[in-house]
Amino acid sequence: MERTGQLSALAAVLILLAMPSSLRAQAPNGSTLRPEERTRRIENGLVDFIQGASDSVAQGPAKQATLSDRMAFYRIPGASIAVIDDFRLDWAKGYGVLRAGGAAPVTPGTLFEAASTTKALVAATALHLVERGRLDLDADVNRYLKSWRIADNDLTRDHKVTLRLLLTHRAGLPATSMGCEDGVPPPTLVQVLNGESPARNKPAVVGTVPGERWEYSNIGYAVIQRVLEDVAGKPLTRIMEETTFEPLGMKSSTMAYPLEPKLRAREARPHDEEGATRDPALHPAAVAQGGLVTTPSDLARFAIELMLASQGRSGRLLSQATVRRMFEPQVELDPNLLGMPLSDGLGVLLHGQGRDLTFLHPGDNWPGSSCWLVGFPESGRGAVIMTNGARGNLLAMEIIT
Repeated sequence: MERTGQLSALAAVLILLAMPSSLRAQAPNGSTLRPEERTRRIENGLVDFIQGASDSVAQGPAKQATLSDRMAFYRIPGASIAVIDDFRLDWAKGYGVLRAGGAAPVTPGTLFEAASTTKALVAATALHLVERGRLDLDADVNRYLKSWRIADNDLTRDHKVTLRLLLTHRAGLPATSMGCEDGVPPPTLVQVLNGESPARNKPAVVGTVPGERWEYSNIGYAVIQRVLEDVAGKPLTRIMEETTFEPLGMKSSTMAYPLEPKLRAREARPHDEEGATRDPALHPAAVAQGGLVTTPSDLARFAIELMLASQGRSGRLLSQATVRRMFEPQVELDPNLLGMPLSDGLGVLLHGQGRDLTFLHPGDNWPGSSCWLVGFPESGRGAVIMTNGARGNLLAMEIIT
């Protein structure tokens, strides 16, 4: 299931080290590199991020390594990359295998777990309903909940839980993993929200004044799932298909798990830190926090749509005004907490401003899947990196650099 917690200070520092003002690779004379040259740089020019961050000019440039060497170092059997340039999918390529010891190769069509990157797509889907007047960002969400409600207490007397607060991890709900008991029927979403067996998570009970503090909360997105399902009258899996996947041509994306047979052969299996193949542990009921299975190319299509909409060049999912609201800082995060200045937008993390504005969302699912989505809306550039290894986020930092 989706891991608990915030971005580590180390990972956040790596974002700062890794992110240039744009992702456009250039030759020494300033001309733009061809896609095949960009792929060559990734396949043969990676640098250990710790070494690269610590090497000084006096020590000389850090030693470069191949992508296959770095995958072996991190015990990651498979990785897949999609790169966006000029508001389009520039190239996509897979590396390695679906499972350790197997022969089936990773291709651009291989399915990986998006983990917490799922939250960005759920947020956009919720904002789609806000645009259409079916939800209000700042209304008490109990106004929309029918099958379950957030219990009122002294903390919510004057400050209600709203969709805006849920999207930005400020609803006062706890940080918690989203596990289930083994060997028994899976929990329902209501049991998850109540923290009742066979769910193994803290309940969605307000523990701090809503709006008072930021605390990364998977259970908060489970509440969003319940809100969307109660308002639309259908499962989130279907809402996402109708609102996001189908309009954007994301034909390899689903939140229904286990996968249907025709997709199962394309699924990358997770691997733990030792590189051992593990069974997927996607939650059977709560999916909004990390249940998306997709490809880097499909996530790139989503990122491209947001960037085009932010420039007023598309509106298949959200209007320009709504995407720009999504990219507006809602809360500045404590630099001591994450290791660098970041802010939280509506479902995405933000860094920089103007032409250097970056939106991003990492993902990390137990027992071993990772995802990174990074986009620069002003220049229409970005990248998506997905792996089937528990240390995939470290590899992603080297690739992004």
